[in-house]
Amino acid sequence: MEHDPLISVITPVYDTSPEVLAECIESVRAQRYQRWQLCLVDDASPSEHVWPQLSDAMVSDPRIFARRREQNGGIVAASNDAVAMARGEVVVFLDHDDLLHPSALHRVATAFNDHPDLDYVYTDEDLVSLDGRRIAPFYKPDWSPERFRNQMYCCHLSAVRRTLGDRVGWLRPGFDGAQDWDFVLRVTEEARRIVHIPEVLYHWRIVPTSVLAGDDVKPYAYEAAARAVESQCERLGIDAEVIELERQGHFRVKRRVKDEPLVSIIIPTRGSSGAVWGVDRVLVTEAVRSIVEKSTWPNYELIIVADTSTPVGVLADLVDIGGDRIRVIDYPHAFDFSDKCNLGALRARGEHLLFLNDDTEVIDDDWLESLLGLDQEPTAGAVGAELLFEDGRIQHVGHVAIGGNPGHLMFGRSPRADANRLAVWLDREVAGVTAACLMVRAEVFDEVGGFSPEFPGNYNDVDFCHKIRACGYRVVVTPHARLYHFESMTRDPDVATTELAKLRERWGHALHHDPYYNSNYGTDSDGYPEPVLYPPG
Repeated sequence: MEHDPLISVITPVYDTSPEVLAECIESVRAQRYQRWQLCLVDDASPSEHVWPQLSDAMVSDPRIFARRREQNGGIVAASNDAVAMARGEVVVFLDHDDLLHPSALHRVATAFNDHPDLDYVYTDEDLVSLDGRRIAPFYKPDWSPERFRNQMYCCHLSAVRRTLGDRVGWLRPGFDGAQDWDFVLRVTEEARRIVHIPEVLYHWRIVPTSVLAGDDVKPYAYEAAARAVESQCERLGIDAEVIELERQGHFRVKRRVKDEPLVSIIIPTRGSSGAVWGVDRVLVTEAVRSIVEKSTWPNYELIIVADTSTPVGVLADLVDIGGDRIRVIDYPHAFDFSDKCNLGALRARGEHLLFLNDDTEVIDDDWLESLLGLDQEPTAGAVGAELLFEDGRIQHVGHVAIGGNPGHLMFGRSPRADANRLAVWLDREVAGVTAACLMVRAEVFDEVGGFSPEFPGNYNDVDFCHKIRACGYRVVVTPHARLYHFESMTRDPDVATTELAKLRERWGHALHHDPYYNSNYGTDSDGYPEPVLYPPG
């Protein structure tokens, strides 16, 4: 688009209170961008004020169009009727009780003008409380297809190019309550470019009939949501079970592993001991024991890359525990994590490589299946797990890059935290995952050249994941594969400044622009800090 596009705002209306409806319409009229059309459809509201109010709005502004359905058809039918009235090149969805920020349409139009191939735009949003306060701003990640399968995080504000909406068929009957999720799933499958505007441009009002009011308000919406996600899995050939989580409207797309590929679990070690839960243990021995005793995946080998100083008794114990799965590789050099991992990968026979620290312990018996299901996706380059300290707090749920520094997202927080709308509950794309537990297909490992010798002690996994993403692959973390990580019990935790300097030199831009951590959170935290509340109005 080389001109200011006409934007059609689509608003189905049903029994809205006069004050709320008036504020909704006025939020469109107050837009700084003037090339808009508001399409209102009264879905046979029983309240007598609705249709006269819409008629008055039409009279007051020639850009407002309205019609009234003779029979109530639900949100899908009313929305599609509104789309049929639309003449714009871009279509924006606005619920009848919500508000647009005055700059919303201007920012949408600018995005479409800046990117001729743009097909879908979404923005950040917040809530409007019953007393008129703007609360709980939702600062979203850039496009994250894995997270979107598990949570309708784009939601408001959404804008789509009209021609693409026509092609995919707009809203589908049978998905009332999750019609927008189903629609955006189909749109994003075919969109040439997807843009996230990291600004709060939509204000979602909390009303008694909204899903925001509680899980029991619209139970049919959650059923429709599951069917929408299942429908995408069928279209994309994802063989998976869609499982609703404890919090309704949030899902897990649990992949079924294809065939029975061999997993090579590569564990660098020197056989160190440490106290865990008040008891001394040989860490690598207990790590391997937890794999053997808990894992339900049958086809794996254990490659132990052991320093020469590793006690002979420890190696003997590992063979006793792992049997013929165990292969020990002697490493007679000074500590070099990258080199040890690369050596283990060179000797591995598996289609999938799993790099695992020796100070870990398996929690979930199906952890390998959870990692494998995601790693078998052709677009996935690396998959990481949720790692917990011995007291159950988060050690790792994905890397984050803020202000030129890599770190662990939500470090030390509860794995049940609801920050960023339950982000850590969900499978999702991240900037990177720790090599304390990282699965990668052997072919991808070879493609990116393994771990760089420039990072023998630190940031090797950060660099590795950036290489993977630079090759066009996704890096995904799953909270459904959990392990304990007794961090830094086996070596010096100090970070070499020279390695950080090299990392910044190589990935400086990426370390300042993490697509999955919204810049609105600033650079002072990596744990989704609570934002300030807005005043009323």
